[in-house]
Amino acid sequence: MVDEGPQRSGELFDSGFCCGESVLLAVAEARGIRSELIPGIATGFCSGIARTCGLCGAVSGAIMAIGLSLGRSKPDQSVEETYDAVRELVHSFEARFGSANCLELTGADLGAEEGQNAYRANNQGQECARYVEEATRMAIRLADGRS
Repeated sequence: MVDEGPQRSGELFDSGFCCGESVLLAVAEARGIRSELIPGIATGFCSGIARTCGLCGAVSGAIMAIGLSLGRSKPDQSVEETYDAVRELVHSFEARFGSANCLELTGADLGAEEGQNAYRANNQGQECARYVEEATRMAIRLADGRS
């Protein structure tokens, strides 16, 4: 499952799904989770949270994916296992890529036309595909290692 998820998220990203959508959908598929809500619930988190230069969409998708496995379903359940996994995800992603922020990772303000043009001109999508695949790998590993 760990090896298939990253490949699948890369395929989804290459097919036109955005970063967070690709990660969440790939992890959900790997877990046998089907819902008409996925990948749509991730759409607003893509491109650095709707092109606001925020958290990388791949990381956001991975956080949601961790929640699929470790998130609580009742208010009296602890959040600690999920929070621990999410903190580890963010720290690991930052250690690997230097940041978990879309603007810092891409060097492009995707909320501006010139930023989108620079993203395309610099073929940044190839680099983002790496972020998507690695965030998927991390999310699956963390959820599996803690379940």
